[in-house]
Amino acid sequence: MGKSINNNYHKKLVIGLFGFGVVGEGLYKALQQTSSLNATIKKVCIKHPGKKRNAPEELFTTDKDVLLNDEEINVIVEVINESEPAFEIVSTALLNGKHVVSASKKMIAEHLPQLLQLQKKTGKSFLCEAAACASIPVIRNLEEYYDNDLLHSLKAIVNGSTNFILTKMFEEDLDFKDALLLAQQLGFAESDPSLDVDGWDAINKWIILLAHAYGIVEYPTNVVFNGIQNIQLSDAVVAKEKHYDIKLVAQAKKLLNGKVAAFVLPQFVKHDEPLSFVKNEYNGVVIESSFADKQFFYGKGAGSFPTASAVLSDIGALRYNYHYEYKKLYHHIVPELATDFYIKAYVSFDDWKFIPKEKFEWIEEWHAEEERKYLIGVIAFSELKINNWWKENNTSLILSPEPIIEDVEIRKLKKKSLELAGV
Repeated sequence: MGKSINNNYHKKLVIGLFGFGVVGEGLYKALQQTSSLNATIKKVCIKHPGKKRNAPEELFTTDKDVLLNDEEINVIVEVINESEPAFEIVSTALLNGKHVVSASKKMIAEHLPQLLQLQKKTGKSFLCEAAACASIPVIRNLEEYYDNDLLHSLKAIVNGSTNFILTKMFEEDLDFKDALLLAQQLGFAESDPSLDVDGWDAINKWIILLAHAYGIVEYPTNVVFNGIQNIQLSDAVVAKEKHYDIKLVAQAKKLLNGKVAAFVLPQFVKHDEPLSFVKNEYNGVVIESSFADKQFFYGKGAGSFPTASAVLSDIGALRYNYHYEYKKLYHHIVPELATDFYIKAYVSFDDWKFIPKEKFEWIEEWHAEEERKYLIGVIAFSELKINNWWKENNTSLILSPEPIIEDVEIRKLKKKSLELAGV
């Protein structure tokens, strides 16, 4: 009986690693401690040969072809920062018959259609759990566990740097600049923080998760997003008065018309909501599905070992020839991305002249006496897609806790208000 065990389990994985920064070195150390994986790094390709590294010198090369053309190497792990070189490495590796594990969210988000084609053409696995929420196994759960028709909504905090900054603004009353400086000193934000702070990192991760959740394949700039660059200490004060936190929330929700509303924007979060508990550099994902209500995933969203743990998990899965099937994309009717709905939002600003008041369906609250003014109102989502006034001139837009209002609901509310007015 003992002989019939699947040999795949003993499949030896020989790895070519691109990048030996925080994640690459974390993976190297982690692999040394997990001998059961039967995986070894044969070569590491690096950009700067002169740097001192905690690994034998003969492991390193600056020539990518040494890894890509080595027939013994059957897995390429790619954890570099630059999008275009990463795509070139990944596509060459797949075409050369190698499986690929990647952590490059920007590269994946910008090249998703091509990557899907390459996977179809080559039949090789391309796994990227580390590219979204680091240590949280969210991609594989969306792939395997949640059927399209059962998935109502996803809400997530996917960027640790911005979450760290917002946490400090709330808990230590720091203004944005000081909180950002602290994040940089602690290594949670890059010296050029705009990728994180302006929301680019979050939207790149969200593009990947939308493909696995709903089969929606979109380019990052086609989805409405913003970061936290305009959030003021005065916004945090208003949030506290209303017993809310402010988080940068990526979200997607299936609407009654079958379309999916998706965006990444700052949002007020009630204190009893799971995402309110996600502080500092942690990430969190809340999935709502039919019959299961809410499920909450929580873990470190950045850092050497948390990210390496996701890479390790993908490497381990390759022993069983695991690959993403993209069932929602290939076996379901893919829902359209919706723009025909409304959102309820808080908008703070310095001067009324920058705010197109007439664009709001209605305004529920406004405060105009202080130097920093704000209103809370309902506006068509398409207005955010078409125009940029809401992120210019120091304007800060923060969504309400349940921001999505569907067309049907708006019509009902209008009808009701007309009746009340006796019209």
